[in-house]
Amino acid sequence: MRVIIVTDAWHPQVNGVVRTLETTGRYLERSGFEVRFVTPAAFHTVPCPTYPEIRLALWPGRRVAAMLDDFDPDAVHIATEGPLGQAARRWCRARGRRFTTSFHTQFPEYIRLRVPLPLAVSYAWLRRFHAAAARTLVPTASQRERLAARGFTNLCLWQRGVDTDIFHPGEAFDYAGLPRPIHVYMGRVAVEKNIEAFLALPLPGSQLVIGDGPDLARLRARWPRARFLGAKFGRELARHLAGADVFVFPSRTDTFGLVLLEALACGVPVAAYPVTGPLDVVTDAAVGALDEDLGRAIERARGLERAACAEFARGYAWEHATAVFASNLAFRDTRAVTARA
Repeated sequence: MRVIIVTDAWHPQVNGVVRTLETTGRYLERSGFEVRFVTPAAFHTVPCPTYPEIRLALWPGRRVAAMLDDFDPDAVHIATEGPLGQAARRWCRARGRRFTTSFHTQFPEYIRLRVPLPLAVSYAWLRRFHAAAARTLVPTASQRERLAARGFTNLCLWQRGVDTDIFHPGEAFDYAGLPRPIHVYMGRVAVEKNIEAFLALPLPGSQLVIGDGPDLARLRARWPRARFLGAKFGRELARHLAGADVFVFPSRTDTFGLVLLEALACGVPVAAYPVTGPLDVVTDAAVGALDEDLGRAIERARGLERAACAEFARGYAWEHATAVFASNLAFRDTRAVTARA
């Protein structure tokens, strides 16, 4: 079975969407699927306004159509709503092909932080984009409820996983010289992540930010007390997470928060707001604390057992997440296909 995944989010972006799609493709191949990606890497691109790390493909219609015709996929999954996703959607509709989409990011909220565009306008556009799909895959039950309330239909749950071969409590980084406790945020350094809600707290010990993004220089200048470590990857990232005492997730706009699972897998308890994402991932009070007072959540999280966090994360296997993804694809012969674990 040939599966093609079309995404406007790809390297060099470092975020949960890219990691999710890349890992899903790898596990699909392990299950016997032939997988191909359509990404901005194959196109002339321009930087997205206000967010230059995101590259937008220029006039991709003909080339996307040629790539889809050449691969002749049994299933098409459109992961994003950008130029490539729109081109793939047009190809499917012109040929009467069923396809699936996924809702990874609360773009209306992100856009509103940069441009005064009403949420109703951007959600109406997204609703129209996804309405043509056989199914729209969403990462959490609470996100599914939020979208259903805005008129989205054919919503299916597709949770995420964590690679415990990389993310585990072993070989923790030694933050020698930094006062304890170590509070760490890891992820994109951008306005929608609400990182300043973390940095503004008068916490004991140290406050660390791991990641890169358009707000890095501004935050580094404004909060000199914090340590900004830049982007880390793979086992190096896992070591830095495992060396922390609390993982602080101040975002109020994430649909899931893959980093939550990665921190927990490293044995680090989570402190976050009780919003979509943390509410769906941190479902056990033994592994994290959710509170509208982020400082109070951090204080509670410090006392949690690291072993319980790592054990909790082991329940999120990529094999299962990928099997769910495959079972929801819209194959052209209408057969239900489930990935072999």
